[in-house]
Amino acid sequence: MTVVAQKEPYFGLKGKWLTFWITVACATDMTLFGYDQGLFSGVVITKDFLDVLDLAGPTKTKTPSTVTAIYDIGCFLGAIFAFTIGEHIGRKRAILLGTTIMAIGTILQASAFDLTQMFVGRVVSGIGNGMNTATAPVWQTETSKLENRGKLVTFEMMMNIGGYLIVCWINYGLGFIGGPIAWRLPIALQAVFLIILYCTVPWLPESPRWLLAHGKDDEAIQVIACLEDKPLHDPHVIAQCNEIEFTLAYEHKNAIRWRDLFKENENDTKTLRRLLLGAGTQFMQQMGGINIMSYYLPTVLETSVGLDSHMASLLTACDAISYMVFAGFAVLLVERIGRRGLMLISTLGQCLCFLMITILLKYAQTAPDGVVYGKASVVFFFLYMGSFGIGMLGVPWLYPTEINSLPMRTKGAAVATATDWLTNFIIVQITPIGIQNIGWKFWIVWIITNAAFLPILYFFYPETANRSLEDIDMYYRQNPPLIVTGDPDAISRGRPQKYIDHEDAEVQKTAAGKAFVERVSAEYLEWTVKK
Repeated sequence: MTVVAQKEPYFGLKGKWLTFWITVACATDMTLFGYDQGLFSGVVITKDFLDVLDLAGPTKTKTPSTVTAIYDIGCFLGAIFAFTIGEHIGRKRAILLGTTIMAIGTILQASAFDLTQMFVGRVVSGIGNGMNTATAPVWQTETSKLENRGKLVTFEMMMNIGGYLIVCWINYGLGFIGGPIAWRLPIALQAVFLIILYCTVPWLPESPRWLLAHGKDDEAIQVIACLEDKPLHDPHVIAQCNEIEFTLAYEHKNAIRWRDLFKENENDTKTLRRLLLGAGTQFMQQMGGINIMSYYLPTVLETSVGLDSHMASLLTACDAISYMVFAGFAVLLVERIGRRGLMLISTLGQCLCFLMITILLKYAQTAPDGVVYGKASVVFFFLYMGSFGIGMLGVPWLYPTEINSLPMRTKGAAVATATDWLTNFIIVQITPIGIQNIGWKFWIVWIITNAAFLPILYFFYPETANRSLEDIDMYYRQNPPLIVTGDPDAISRGRPQKYIDHEDAEVQKTAAGKAFVERVSAEYLEWTVKK
């Protein structure tokens, strides 16, 4: 490989500082995602919004839910666009394109005076957000060291809750003011996050794995050296580059067309299985019931619990604080407990919370002193958000970027994100209708879904914590069984010794080769001088 030196790229930033700024960009993207998730929970109960768009009245329950949910259809389309063009244009350009589309959607929504414009604005913003949320975790994963990868992606999802927290308090404060500013200003404030993305993404490094996959070897090794804060010819840099190239060559040699995914292939590195595992985490995240809370918690607290609108908004904003605290715990635990452990703990907690919510809301609607039971259920709404925040918030965004092979990483993350948004749309669309028509029985559904996910997570999901992306590729090249619990290496939280030994051997081989070349060069120079 020919290496061409480059003078102080990325403003001279290297190592941790370069990773820091990539994290700033990705975290901003996810903060905007969280802001958007909580935005319409306050907008749809604003009187001026309902009057301007002619959505007021009990007979129009379906239309506000559709206005809210149509955003998720846009996000689904955006994830598909990331799936189709993201691998061709790269991680950075995909995010910049998504940001530009979101800017257009924000302008359309903030200036809307009729339902049609609001629908178009919601879909356009969704397309941009779908592209960004499918790409940012991949970019962060492919530019992070294995010991920090999980923490950084999980931190970004904590910042997702930061965005949700910000908009909840904005909605609560503007609820006292009323009028058009109560809903137009929160929508327009998305521009703050878009400006930050425009100011950071363009000058940051592209994913070295994407660069190598597209023949940009010189730039790739420059990026790896800068991220590792090592010289271009350092054995660790060369060994890492060689390992990525080997994985690329192996995947290219054994590549499978989409239409052949369901066919048996002895050389396949379990492409379909890995794709389904990644998408499965996003399916379980949404079908665990989170967006009932993210989009409709104020509405639920008003209609099911019996609180007034200001108290419902205040409790939603307070809930966002505890939600973010639990998401912060996930940053500390994601490498120690692992991806499997956090998903299992989180899903079990969600199941128990929905069980208690169902029981209490049943008595709230049937018992003579039902108000007491309704207020008691608020505790479990808070605990549910905490349970979700500690595991199923961040891991489903991290896991698809780790479990899929390099050639499938963008596609796998996009499929997972598209799965998230499609199921998200279903949940957001049916929630107001379900609560209105069947009351407390609506919550039974989510007890069942969370209980069903526990054995799936336990038996079928291998651990990806404390492994390099190439370790995971190596694991699947060995044709592992479908059920992972019989293999200690597949479920261990620490990095298996066989991967450590393999990496050490590659570094030693690279170092030995470099030493040999240097010795031969020195001997040749000495011979030339003597001659």
